[in-house]
Amino acid sequence: MNKRHLHHVWRSLRRVKPWYFLGLTVILAILSVGALRHNNEHMLQLRTAVYTADEKGVAVSESLQELQRYVTAHMNTNLSSGRDGVYPPIQLKYTYDRLVRAESDVVAQQNQTQYNDAVAHCPSSGDSYQAHLDQQNCVIGYMQDKHNVSLPTIPDALYKFDFVSPTWSPDMAGWLIVWTVLSFGLFVVLVIADYWFKKNIA
Repeated sequence: MNKRHLHHVWRSLRRVKPWYFLGLTVILAILSVGALRHNNEHMLQLRTAVYTADEKGVAVSESLQELQRYVTAHMNTNLSSGRDGVYPPIQLKYTYDRLVRAESDVVAQQNQTQYNDAVAHCPSSGDSYQAHLDQQNCVIGYMQDKHNVSLPTIPDALYKFDFVSPTWSPDMAGWLIVWTVLSFGLFVVLVIADYWFKKNIA
């Protein structure tokens, strides 16, 4: 390829200003951050819905499934809350409490005499949810200590959950990031090409 042809190519390339792509990169980067933030905020809303369903004891599985579908299909939806956060990040305390109560009811039926003894030893301090929970824990502890009655272990999989967010996802945030990278790449290529042509052809 002779210099005359290269000079023609350079003149054509000079019409495309690299700074246009730099400006486009900045705009796309801002939009990408907004899309990533939207992904995270929607995940937080779905996580709150799970905790609300857990507390009420209604549609817990459905809300968990909706959260799982969203987290596994969208980037920047990591459920972990930092280095010092609990793991797994979703731990349904009310579901756990209901499972414990159900198991303790089974034990109570199988060990009625010991259970009545434990209830007499652990009077309730009120009608609140916390008071009933405190009494239940006292009954369980008393039966384990005095009568060697143990509850079956509650499997973690019944009340602890974690869903993995993808590194990249084909949603708005994912494609905006791709376009941002491509736009910046074109800016770099045009700057290098302009420098090379000026040094070798002009």
